This record gives sequence, structure tokens and C-alpha cells, in this order.
Amino acid sequence: MEALLASGHLLDAILLLVAIEALALILWSRRVRGTWPVALLFNLGSGAALMLALRAALTGAAWPAIAGGLAVSGLAHGAEMALRLGLFARPPRFAARPVRRREPEPRAAPDPSP
Repeated sequence: MEALLASGHLLDAILLLVAIEALALILWSRRVRGTWPVALLFNLGSGAALMLALRAALTGAAWPAIAGGLAVSGLAHGAEMALRLGLFARPPRFAARPVRRREPEPRAAPDPSP
């Protein structure tokens, strides 16, 4: 087990499962109209980038590879939080309605009888 973890192959298997999960989410979103799991995909991307950084650290990669994985993970996490908090949401569009002025109501003629 130690050799499997130190070689990074265990993380490769986990990354494959994450890719399958992302593909399943995309296919599910196409089947169910009106839902698009963008925030969930950013969440998966953030986790995958963290696992890539861990894999780089375990296999003795250079520090820019580790820092790059951590940076990508942070960016994906920030994008996910911005989506979930509605920072990228479009303001609601209100249809411009023509202004209708009311016609003055005709006044009744004064009653001539005393």
C-alpha cells in the first residue's frame, strides 16, 4: 500500500473516478433540462487540482508543479464560491412596458334641475 501511494498510482485511480463523476454530471445535466452543475464541476476541479498537487509532492516533482496545482485549486474554489454566492448572476431583466396614461374620464354634465 505504501508503494502504491508513493508512486502516485492510487491518486491516478482517484483522479479517474473524479473524471468519471464529472462526465456523469455533464450527461445528467443534459438529460434534466434547466440544470447545469457548473458549481459542482468547479468543486470537482478544485479537488482534482489538490490531488494533482499531492501527487506531484509524493513523486518528487519540482516545486512549480506543486504550486501550480495549489493555485489552480484555489482559483477553482474561488470561482465555485462566487457562483454559489451569486456574484456571477445576471441581474434580472425586466421587460420594458410602454407607459400608458389614463384618458381623462368624461365628466358628467351638471344636473340642471334644482
